[in-house]
Amino acid sequence: MADTNAPLLIKRYASRRLYNTETSDYVTLEDISRFIRAGREVQIVDLKSGDDLTRQYLLQIIAENESKGESVLPLGVLTDLVRSYTTEVQSVVPQFLAMSFDMLRDGQAKMMENLGKNPMPAMPTLAGLPTMPGLEAMQAQQEAFLKAMTSGLPAMGKNWSGPASDADESPEDLATIKKQLAELQAKLSKLS
Repeated sequence: MADTNAPLLIKRYASRRLYNTETSDYVTLEDISRFIRAGREVQIVDLKSGDDLTRQYLLQIIAENESKGESVLPLGVLTDLVRSYTTEVQSVVPQFLAMSFDMLRDGQAKMMENLGKNPMPAMPTLAGLPTMPGLEAMQAQQEAFLKAMTSGLPAMGKNWSGPASDADESPEDLATIKKQLAELQAKLSKLS
């Protein structure tokens, strides 16, 4: 059994083929991308020279995803990154990016932990006041938003059981949520 805490070692042969040393088979950039999305660290080295090529291949994966329309980096960020290579700001950018992504990961982990403890806190109501129409719709929208937001994230907390499958939702529930979403969109369009 492979140690999943150690980086997955990928060796690049002279033919530029990439070889997974754990499974003893060749892999593609898409395979490497899947390993990383699953939370695995990857190290890519040139077999002959021993040079670490990880950065080069990660940048290639990012470029391919961006060119497929899976844009994560806004044009302004890309422009600022290019500028940072030619200015004295260059020394600050790597630390800033590392801290920003650390904060993002910590925030996601805390959100997943909180969802595991209390998946959907009830909307507050004021005692003695009649129920306001639309609160149920807002709560349904909140649930749908959280479900959509967390569906692509890996399980991070020990209490997190993963996103609910579509089988958990009845067709009536989905129809109700779609209707409520349409009503809210209509109300928003009237406001603007």
